[in-house]
Amino acid sequence: MRTSDFDFSLPPELIAQEPVDPRPASRLLWLDAARGIVAEGLFRDLARWLRPGDLLVLNDTRVIPARLRGRKASGGRVELLVERVLPGGRELLAQLRASRAPRPGARILLGAQEQAGEVAVEGGAEGGA
Repeated sequence: MRTSDFDFSLPPELIAQEPVDPRPASRLLWLDAARGIVAEGLFRDLARWLRPGDLLVLNDTRVIPARLRGRKASGGRVELLVERVLPGGRELLAQLRASRAPRPGARILLGAQEQAGEVAVEGGAEGGA
């Protein structure tokens, strides 16, 4: 099995920005492999679906600190939400939020002035920033 076996398309608008409140109201995808059923439910109802002998897999991995804040040359604030690091490790795919989308080729200053990094904007989001 390879991690690439789990690659799939996930539209940015479906990525949660904050956890649901209350947390037990989180949505849950449930699979009954024996009957070939996939169903949606709520986390608070999990005990209703579990039977003796079932396997419950817990994922306690931590999410990378993927939210970066910076400024455009104009001084406008920008926020980047990193989705993934691209092959080669020198580029990444990120969602960009700003009051006005920077143009392709624009530079974004990240971090404190003494140790700032720069990001070059390549391409543009369809439908705005």
